[in-house]
Amino acid sequence: MKTDAAKQFLSTDSGDFSSILARWAAIQPDKVALRDDHGEITWGEMHDRVERSAARLVETGLEPGQSVAILGTSCINYALVFLAAVRAGGVAAPLTTSASREQLEGMTRDSGARHLFIDAAKRAELGADFLAEMDSIALEELDGWMAPAGTHAPAFEPAPGDPFNIIYSSGTTGTPKGIVHSHLMRWRQFASTAVSFLEAGLEPRSLTSTPLYSNTTMVAFLPVLLAGGTVTIMGKFDCERWLTLAQDRRVNVTMLVPVQYQRLMDHPTFDDFDLSALALKYCTSAPFSAELKAQVLRRMPGGLAEIYSMTEGGVVCLLEAHKFPDKLHTVGRPAPGSELKVLDDEDREVPAGTPGNLVGRSMTMMSGYKNQPDKTREGYWTDPESGEVWQRMGDIGRVDAEGFVELVGRAKDMIISGGFNIYPSDLEAELLKEEDVVEAGVVGVPSRRWGETPVGFVTLTGTARTPDAIREAVNARLGKTQRLAELHAIDEMPRSHIGKLLKTELRAEAERRGLPA
Repeated sequence: MKTDAAKQFLSTDSGDFSSILARWAAIQPDKVALRDDHGEITWGEMHDRVERSAARLVETGLEPGQSVAILGTSCINYALVFLAAVRAGGVAAPLTTSASREQLEGMTRDSGARHLFIDAAKRAELGADFLAEMDSIALEELDGWMAPAGTHAPAFEPAPGDPFNIIYSSGTTGTPKGIVHSHLMRWRQFASTAVSFLEAGLEPRSLTSTPLYSNTTMVAFLPVLLAGGTVTIMGKFDCERWLTLAQDRRVNVTMLVPVQYQRLMDHPTFDDFDLSALALKYCTSAPFSAELKAQVLRRMPGGLAEIYSMTEGGVVCLLEAHKFPDKLHTVGRPAPGSELKVLDDEDREVPAGTPGNLVGRSMTMMSGYKNQPDKTREGYWTDPESGEVWQRMGDIGRVDAEGFVELVGRAKDMIISGGFNIYPSDLEAELLKEEDVVEAGVVGVPSRRWGETPVGFVTLTGTARTPDAIREAVNARLGKTQRLAELHAIDEMPRSHIGKLLKTELRAEAERRGLPA
C-alpha cells in the first residue's frame, strides 16, 4: 500500500482498522511498529501476534461485541491485546490502574468481559483471586498464551455501529461510567488524522507517555498506526527518559497533558536535548494556560495543537497555537464538522461573548454509557426546534467575535455566593499573578452566610509571605462578591493520571480544615 493508495483508502467514509494494519504489515514487514521500555517489534511481528491473539480469543469463547478487559502498565503486549480484541470482533476495555479494587471490580463486571489480561504488578496488588470467575491471562505471558505461529483469526468485518472500545471515565467515587465508541466514531476521529500525516509527508514516529487506558493517548497511538508509523510506548512518564527517547528516536509526533509540558519546561537539562524532529505536539484533557502554551511554543520545535472535547464526544475545538499566538487564552474554534452552542441555565442561547453552558455536536459522538441509558440521556440536550441531540460539555465558556472559545470553568465547579456567580478560573488567574504562587485551585464550600464561598489552595515557592498575605493582596484586586474567604498552602495539588486538578479532593481538604463562616 503506497502512500497515495493509503490516503485514498483512509479517505473513505468508514473503514476497518484491522484491515488497514494488515495492509501496512504486508508492505513493510521489517519496519518497527511498536517499542516499549523492554524492546521492539516489527510490523510483520505485530500483525502475526495480533492475529494469533485474536484467534485464541475466539477459540476461548470471545463472542462478537464482547469486551476484553486489560489492566496494567502500558507496554507492547498491552497494545497487542487492545488491537487483538478489535480484530477478533470484540471490544477493547482498558481499565484504569489507579482505580480502587471496588471500582475495578465494578468496571470489569460492567464491561461484560470474560477475558482479563493483567500484568504482574496489578496481580500482586489485587491478589490471585481477583475476579477469579474470569479467564485471567498474564500480560507478560502473552506469547505463550496466543495461538501457534502463523494462525489467523476468523474473518470479521465490523459494521459501522459495532462497538470498538470502552473507555472508563475517571470518576472519583463509585464505578466510573463506561463510554462506548463505535468503529465509525473511531474511524472518523483518526483516519483523517492519519491522512493529514501522509499529506504532510510525515512518516509518524510518536511517543506516548500517558496510559493506554486513557482516551488522551489514542491520539498518538491509533492514527499513527493507521498511517503506517511507529509508536514508542512509555510505561511511566519521566522527564529525563522522555527527552532521551524523543531525541534518540527522532520523535515527530507526541501527545502530552499540561502538567507534563510544565514538568518538561521546568527540567534543568531540557535545553540540552535535540528535539528538532518534532513536527507536531498535541495537548488535551486539562486546562492549558496561555503562559505555558507561549513557553512551549518558544522552546519546543514544531506545531502545537490543543484539542478540546470530551471522551463522550460533542464539539471538537482545535487551537493551532503556532498559527494564532494571540488566541492562546482560548481552546480554538470548532473543527470542521463540529457545532457549538452556549446556553443559559434555562437552556436558552445567550448572546455572543456571554458566558454560558457549552453544548456541542459532531460526527464523533459516543454510542452511550455502557448499561446506563438514563445517564446517557442526562448528558444530552435536545434542540426543541430541530430535534437535534447535543452533548452537554460540562463547561462554562464564551465565544468571541472570531469564533474562538474561551473556557471560564466547569459548570459543576461554579460557585454561587450570595446569589452571584463566581468562576473559579477568574480567581485562580489572579492568584497566579502573585510571584510566590506556582499552582492555584479554588473551590466553593458551604457557607451559612453566603450559601457558598470561595476557598483557595496554592503551592508556593520558597517564600516568606504567608497565605493570608497573598490572599489579602489578591482580594484587593477582586470584586467584593469574588473575594476568597480562606487561602491554604499545600505541598502538591491533587491530580488525576492525566493531570486534571481533582477539585473534589480540594473540597474535602477544605472541610477537614474547617469551613469558614
